[in-house]
Amino acid sequence: MARTPRPSLEAIQAFAVFADTLNFSEAARKLHISQPALHTKIRRLAQELDVPLYARSGRKLLLTRHGELVARHGRDLQARAGLFINTIRGGTEPERIILAAGEGAFLYLLGPVIQSFTRRLDGKANITLLTLDRASTLEVVLSGRANIGVAPLDTVPDDLAAEPLWTVGQALVLPKGHQLARKRAIRLRDLAGEQLIVPRPGQPHREMLARALQSAQVPWSVAVEAGGWELMIQFVKMGIGLAVVNDYCHIPAPLVAVPIPELPSLKFQVFYLRGAGPQGNARDLVDTLVANCKMRP
Repeated sequence: MARTPRPSLEAIQAFAVFADTLNFSEAARKLHISQPALHTKIRRLAQELDVPLYARSGRKLLLTRHGELVARHGRDLQARAGLFINTIRGGTEPERIILAAGEGAFLYLLGPVIQSFTRRLDGKANITLLTLDRASTLEVVLSGRANIGVAPLDTVPDDLAAEPLWTVGQALVLPKGHQLARKRAIRLRDLAGEQLIVPRPGQPHREMLARALQSAQVPWSVAVEAGGWELMIQFVKMGIGLAVVNDYCHIPAPLVAVPIPELPSLKFQVFYLRGAGPQGNARDLVDTLVANCKMRP
């Protein structure tokens, strides 16, 4: 029978620190050990696990797939150890919560919840907010660099557990005097020939809109490429074109937003690592988000 490897938990946590920087000198300094000692610790860890943990690509170091898994486990060990020690000491140290989400989610969905939650905690937790796109939000939660993420997900990766929050539709933002503003709902064919304000190429919203219009054989043109709902809406206000945005956006006068039922809705979910879910106040934050979304009209 093959011997089951029992690597040092200290070595796994040290590897997690190294994985954050991929720099032996910086990681050794953070761990308060010498660089040769860290090299030895990580080499022995790789030997005990019998897998490569990192590889060199030119002058850079990159984590292997196994290295990413070990780093994730190390970050989870660090978080749980910190929570345990804090509990033993009577909760004297603020618990660290790292929440990742998109700019729009923070602006229009999460802001009031986080504000009231932070006020209620009264310094018992240190909340770090990471503003990232959907792909990066998934990556930091999967890697263990954030313990909670919020993003629109059609499918949930196997390594994650998720709880549904809001379902968000799409709406056309346009001046109140525009002929389409009188409609109760916009059809894709109504956009034929319009100049649209859209995100830059490669962004999920731009790709979704382009596919939908192409499928409906609707000709359109780009008025301007802009990043972020706020800037897109401001360009509409300036009369440069029309914009399709998530229907949670606040629309200033004299603009209006008309729903586009033919475009797919976004299903926002709060998610975290399966089997290593949020603990303590982080779990309370997840529960608060879920409860809040149920109270929204």
